[in-house]
Amino acid sequence: MKYSRQREMILDSVLNCSDHPTADTVYSRVRMLDSKISLGTVYRNLNLLAENGQLRKISVPSGSDRFDRTLADHGHIICTECGEVADIMPGNLRALNEELSSLTDYRITRRELILEGICPACQKAAAH
Repeated sequence: MKYSRQREMILDSVLNCSDHPTADTVYSRVRMLDSKISLGTVYRNLNLLAENGQLRKISVPSGSDRFDRTLADHGHIICTECGEVADIMPGNLRALNEELSSLTDYRITRRELILEGICPACQKAAAH
């Protein structure tokens, strides 16, 4: 992939944050560094970086795609109230793959684990 200063800023924006930003969030962050960058450029480059394996794209069923800096095998949990996305790193993903393979006779080559629930902050807010 050919070098691009804008692409590098977009990648750095995701790599240097602990959240799972949307393209709009990345655009807002990068725009502070380069006021001439377009939202389309951010979208195109985020998708390109995900296709090239430099970022992970998380398809959120009820919202905007998110982007993740963590490439290691893991899943995500999404709050249905506030939209927060958090990493889940269960130690038994291999066991889950093996069980699903034995139940279906499929050889699992890729898994996208996304759980939905209500985060602790939203639970606390609802209790008050």
